[in-house]
Amino acid sequence: MVVLDLFSGAGGLSEGFWRNNANFVGHIEADNNACNTLKTRTAYWNLKKENKLNIYNKYLLKEISNEELWKISEISDSNEIINKPIADDTFNEMVDIVHQNMKNKNISSVDVIIGGPPCQAYSVIGRARMKEKVKDDPRNYLYTYYVKFLKEFRPKLFIFENVPGLINAGGGEYFRKLQSAIKNANYHMELKELVASDFGVLQNRKRIIIIGWNKDIYTEYKYPDFVADKLDGSTVSELLVDLPKIFPGQKIEGQNKYIESANKYLIWSKIRGSEFNILTQHETRPHNERDKEIYRIAVNKWFNNKERLKYNELAKERPDLITHKNTKSFTNRFNVVKPNEESCHTVLAHIAMDGHYYIHPDNTQNRSISVREAARLQSFPDDYYFEGARTSIFKQIGNAVPPLMAEKICNEIIKIL
Repeated sequence: MVVLDLFSGAGGLSEGFWRNNANFVGHIEADNNACNTLKTRTAYWNLKKENKLNIYNKYLLKEISNEELWKISEISDSNEIINKPIADDTFNEMVDIVHQNMKNKNISSVDVIIGGPPCQAYSVIGRARMKEKVKDDPRNYLYTYYVKFLKEFRPKLFIFENVPGLINAGGGEYFRKLQSAIKNANYHMELKELVASDFGVLQNRKRIIIIGWNKDIYTEYKYPDFVADKLDGSTVSELLVDLPKIFPGQKIEGQNKYIESANKYLIWSKIRGSEFNILTQHETRPHNERDKEIYRIAVNKWFNNKERLKYNELAKERPDLITHKNTKSFTNRFNVVKPNEESCHTVLAHIAMDGHYYIHPDNTQNRSISVREAARLQSFPDDYYFEGARTSIFKQIGNAVPPLMAEKICNEIIKIL
């Protein structure tokens, strides 16, 4: 299966296709840190195919640099990861690079194009934050380049992923234009709103997944019946129990750092194999005393009363902890990751700004979740290493498609192919 990945991010959607032995002819992504993450993950898969993961593990243990890793795994001189924004002045160059990649691999055609344009302009939160400026945001029209790639490479199928707000953004104008553009490119499209928890991810993440068929190849179109596939009885606590206690502003990494063996859910979800024993990026942001006191109150409120802390109520009870006058706008600012539930609330890119919406449930640690915990909530495996500073990594994680969900979508795409 030959795949071209657009707006790749950190590779959550790609991971699902890598697991199904996809052959990528390009990952196109504007963010430099995300591209470096893609290089590192490509290195992982290249080395895995050669049965040389001992080299990758040396990188996780900081015995070699990422540059050395990329060189050994033949990523340094490859154009598979294309670090450029998709725009009018870059489109033709990127097309040429992909064609050259196909030539180098002796590939004549692309089977599937995957990806989804940045969703800030379509999301409810993004529209609320940007207000009138959202109308002029160029990200509203990045779908037009997606369609241009469809016309250029004529894949058999495509996967277009985005937030549910895509349907109604701009009064539905963007979505109507997207439908028209896809139809004019001679593709048929079907969509559904899918929930990550139905795929075994312990997160209530909703996404629009559009599947498109090339009309020159297909005459019948049936959206896959995604049957719920999860490990019954699993709760969010299973993502946290084997990780060592860590405090605000601290990092714990290295071999033999887990405090328990991998449990049934971690193994089933491919987050941590039974033999994997290298912990990375279990790192937290620092917090001031005011925020830590709010975290304590939020956690106690959940465990004592099964209630979520509301900022306007906190303003009445503890006015000394309030920093925003408009408490109604910040009502849902603080939220605990609830360990005794089957799924947590959605991990968003906003986690890069602060951790208030993702408070760890253990008050003895009194912090927001770590980088590794956020990655686990998204179902990224523990051997998935994110490049860049902590803020960038949180953003990469929050923007990603959960790999477990992506893998099961890919399974159905293979059946169609």
